[in-house]
Amino acid sequence: MGRNLYILSATLTVLALISCGLAYTNIAHEPGSPGDVSLWRTTGLALFVVALVVALAGILSSLFEQAERRVEEERQQRRKH
Repeated sequence: MGRNLYILSATLTVLALISCGLAYTNIAHEPGSPGDVSLWRTTGLALFVVALVVALAGILSSLFEQAERRVEEERQQRRKH
């Protein structure tokens, strides 16, 4: 599960970088595209914050899985003795 969260976090980070990059290029000023620079920046910032939260969830998930694995190994060792 942790690996999937890391992949999601990386994807959101790339999308955030693209969104912030669009705010500083002339693409945002082309006809037919949203030209609100602050909207692109806000979207990029929001995606980046969500990516950080997802990465934190991935880290915590990995830590809890590791703790559960160690507890289970310890139980098995106790049963053997």
